[in-house]
Amino acid sequence: MAAKEFIVAIELGSSKMTGIAGKKNLDGSISVLAVVTEESSSFIRKGVVYNIDKTAQCISNIVKKLTNALKTEIAYVYVGVGGQSIRSVRNNIVKNLPEDTIVTQEMVNELMDGNRNMSYQDQEILDAATQEYKVDNQYQMDPVGIQCTRLEGNFLNILWRKLFYRNLNKCFNLAGVAIADMYLAPLALADSVLTDAEKRSGCVLVDLGADTTTVSVYFKNVLRHLAVIPLGGNNVTKDIASLQMEESHAEQMKLKYGSAFTDNSDIDNSMSITIDSDRSIESRKFVEIVEGRVQEIVENVWYQVPSEYADRLLGGIVLTGGGSNMKNIETAFRNHTHIEKIRTAKFVTQTITSKDPLITVRDGKMNTVLGILAKGDMNCAGEEVDPTADLFTETKPATTTTTADIHREPRKVNEIGQGIVLTEAEKQKAEEEKRRLEEEAAAKAAAEAAALAAEEEKENGLKAFSKKLGNFIKKMVAEE
Repeated sequence: MAAKEFIVAIELGSSKMTGIAGKKNLDGSISVLAVVTEESSSFIRKGVVYNIDKTAQCISNIVKKLTNALKTEIAYVYVGVGGQSIRSVRNNIVKNLPEDTIVTQEMVNELMDGNRNMSYQDQEILDAATQEYKVDNQYQMDPVGIQCTRLEGNFLNILWRKLFYRNLNKCFNLAGVAIADMYLAPLALADSVLTDAEKRSGCVLVDLGADTTTVSVYFKNVLRHLAVIPLGGNNVTKDIASLQMEESHAEQMKLKYGSAFTDNSDIDNSMSITIDSDRSIESRKFVEIVEGRVQEIVENVWYQVPSEYADRLLGGIVLTGGGSNMKNIETAFRNHTHIEKIRTAKFVTQTITSKDPLITVRDGKMNTVLGILAKGDMNCAGEEVDPTADLFTETKPATTTTTADIHREPRKVNEIGQGIVLTEAEKQKAEEEKRRLEEEAAAKAAAEAAALAAEEEKENGLKAFSKKLGNFIKKMVAEE
């Protein structure tokens, strides 16, 4: 039976691309209807698209497989944005006000617009997280209604390279797949695995992926720092592969024998691990290879935590992603950071029902795409697929929805939620609208200036005429 109502989310990972379709139930739970994965390591590196054609083809394959499973066309999808070069930058916008001015929502929106209009070389602002507002000398989360003479907005801008942003949008355009919304994958993940108490009291979310590790720092329910480290589980695999073996074999050895931390007393110096029929490696040497790379990842993660929050993380450290399945990974983080409160988020906090083993295994690998799925709120179902149709059946052409069709009117900053990334089509509309308003304002100003000049010329003409007339009368009187 064809599904008539569902949400579709796609995550572009470094090792695999995942497409998932699910239905939101009245009780708030989500029923997963279909899951599709495609290997992506040959065209997506460190979470970034490097081969546009292959990525577009992979997106098309995932959508086709989901369509066949659901027996319904997919009108549009939700997409997660992440990967290398995503970073956060702090920015302050100040507005001086007349004395006894009461702050309005319009003033706050002006600060937000001014921040969004900031320009960074070769970088695109994906999202802006409001830290707090400084009203005169007091910090406030909501300044509306407060009287002051100086209003300052403190923002955390999340940046990504423009090239990566455009390539991602181009892939979906080439695949003919419309984007309902793009979400910042780290923020969608945080909303699905962190508790309110952890966000409020301060915590570090570490997503240990294949090629990258994403670090998100929260304090008082606000994102304070975001960074992506170009190190992941594949780096451990490559170190093992340096023992002259295939990476696939090295991956198997990592999963079977790898440990993020091994106590010195637990290492059997007489034990060897078999590499192949002719070779083996000492247990201690294998431990050193794995631990050395894991230690580097842990050190880089902790380096990303701002010093002003390092001793205020009452919520501790939360680990997730495929890399969090490595044995003793919590011990490795605890030994370096000296933070005792560490937990591994194997699954999202939402209630998810599914029979698919990719979901039911609950190993943290599907948390991000499930978080994106939970964010979606628009029905992605299109027309029902005709099961009797074949190559020789004449069918009417399907109406194709484009990304530009979904948000015909560009949304304003205060109209979108945190974590939503405007698509390129929507940004182009916003820029066109901005240019139109600027041209209208310029034309209006020119018309007003022309009218003023004409008025002045008219007044000057009257003055000149009056002067000439006065001189003539004086001359006549003098002659008389």
